[in-house]
Amino acid sequence: MAMAMAGTATFSISSATSIFRTSSSLKFSSKPMLIPMRIYALTSNDIKVGTNLEVDGAPWRILEFLHVKPGKGAAFVRTKMRNYITGNTVEKTFRAGSTIEEANVFKESKQFTYKDGSQFVFMDLNTFEESRLNEADVGDKTKWLKEGMDCNLLFWNGKIIDFELPITVQLTVVDVDPGLKGDTASGGSKPATVDTGAVVNVPLFVNIGDEILVDTRTGQYMSRA
Repeated sequence: MAMAMAGTATFSISSATSIFRTSSSLKFSSKPMLIPMRIYALTSNDIKVGTNLEVDGAPWRILEFLHVKPGKGAAFVRTKMRNYITGNTVEKTFRAGSTIEEANVFKESKQFTYKDGSQFVFMDLNTFEESRLNEADVGDKTKWLKEGMDCNLLFWNGKIIDFELPITVQLTVVDVDPGLKGDTASGGSKPATVDTGAVVNVPLFVNIGDEILVDTRTGQYMSRA
């Protein structure tokens, strides 16, 4: 009988032939194999602007972050974050590489349909299910909100915790001082009231009835629509 040797282990060629002969008779299932996915824990090294964390049982959003490596001592991540529930902003540091819990915050697209008393009503256009936010929840975002506008509602633990406006909105100028003159080439501006009630600084050539585009993040005029 021929034998193959590697180190102290021996292997029988005849045994190998038997093994291969046996394996040829194996039957394989046609059903797909389910491979479990490994979920990796989030660490402070993964922090970036917009990361959602759960700290002390509440959801927070990272507004700013900075990885710090001091000459002495352990590295850390300095952050500024906002509490979705209270709106409070705090500064917090995390030890570099420490495990942190990611908040399960997800978005759903809803259309603002109408205002019912002090509540703002948003509708899912697929299911026609309504979601309501109070004036306190909407805050100063109401100055850019128009009926028929598509927004993102943010959910955490089955509750609405925030909503996002479109970055750019189209608004109509309803009031502006037509008598204000100036050198339009020099980039002068004047205050204009739009149909949501907000006041926007616009170029001197903008008049009542003009449609303009506004950045909701800054409240600044972008261009005529």
